[in-house]
Amino acid sequence: MTLNGTSAIAERPATAAGARIDWVDYAKGICIVMVVMMHSVLGVEAAAGQTGFMHALVAFAKPFRMPDFFLISGLFLSVVIDRDWRTYLDRKVVHFAYFYVLWVTIQFGFKAPSFAAATGWGHVGFLFLESFIEPFGTLWFIYLLPVFFVVTKLTRNMPPLAIWAAAAALEMMHVATGWTVIDEFCARFVYFYSGYWFAASVFALSDRARARPALSIAGLLLWAFINGALVEFGYSEWPLLSLALGLAGASAIIVTGTLLARAHWLNFLRYCGKHSIVIYLAFFLPMAATRTLLLRSGLIPDVGTVSLIVTIVGVAGALAIWRVALAVHANFLFERPDSFWIAPKKAGPVLQAAE
Repeated sequence: MTLNGTSAIAERPATAAGARIDWVDYAKGICIVMVVMMHSVLGVEAAAGQTGFMHALVAFAKPFRMPDFFLISGLFLSVVIDRDWRTYLDRKVVHFAYFYVLWVTIQFGFKAPSFAAATGWGHVGFLFLESFIEPFGTLWFIYLLPVFFVVTKLTRNMPPLAIWAAAAALEMMHVATGWTVIDEFCARFVYFYSGYWFAASVFALSDRARARPALSIAGLLLWAFINGALVEFGYSEWPLLSLALGLAGASAIIVTGTLLARAHWLNFLRYCGKHSIVIYLAFFLPMAATRTLLLRSGLIPDVGTVSLIVTIVGVAGALAIWRVALAVHANFLFERPDSFWIAPKKAGPVLQAAE
């Protein structure tokens, strides 16, 4: 696959692990901004006790926000799935486990005083231990990714259609046990597996969108109307419709990313996508601080405007924390140290959700 994503799909495995693909970074950038937006908007609205104009955008994105992230995370899995178990577990389990343990400790450190004020310090210790079986806060995505990687490798010799059908059935059941790992596995695995199994079709879709931009824009407008209408009338979470909207929305983000890459527009989204996990790990702190400052000061009365500012600061602040960490040689916050590798270290970027 060439850098602009236009070569034949057959070439992809030979180069995808070593070269970035523009539309993938754009799509990931859109997704991570939507994730930060969701947490920012809902957090501001919960604290303020009212909704703002950003609420409609968050609701519109709900059917496809996480499906696209998981689909892209599975997109290049075929490149590495046949590696030996030691290397595979290092790249796909230990890698994310390191960042989860580190950042759940950091997040917990900031939130522990409020937990202690409510339930006492003894219960705080229990909550911290519980975070290793029940993902904490915003970090459930990187907790769940290793589970998906392992399950997919374990089942790689089984009929793909059977695996996909079972995953689709789980999604449509809308499982709600109260345990994040179980519920989100059932809701999201079909999208991750779709990225893995339908990778060739995904790249073909991007190629067609790049070749026929006018038709692609028309398709996006139609999709936006249908998605918005189903969300507005409360049908978006119906069984089958939820799966269809998740896959259609993921496709729409792929097409949007391709068109932006083709036109070289909104390069900040590509930058965000390139560093999506950095943003995912660190956005909680600038987001929470900005939300508290703006709501307590009352400087901006409009909840929607506050939500927008908190979103922007959440994204920009996370990237600033990353740059500061590198400047002061605190690389361990975003780069896995050598002592935490269980297989020979690879060259190139070390913090990617999808190789």
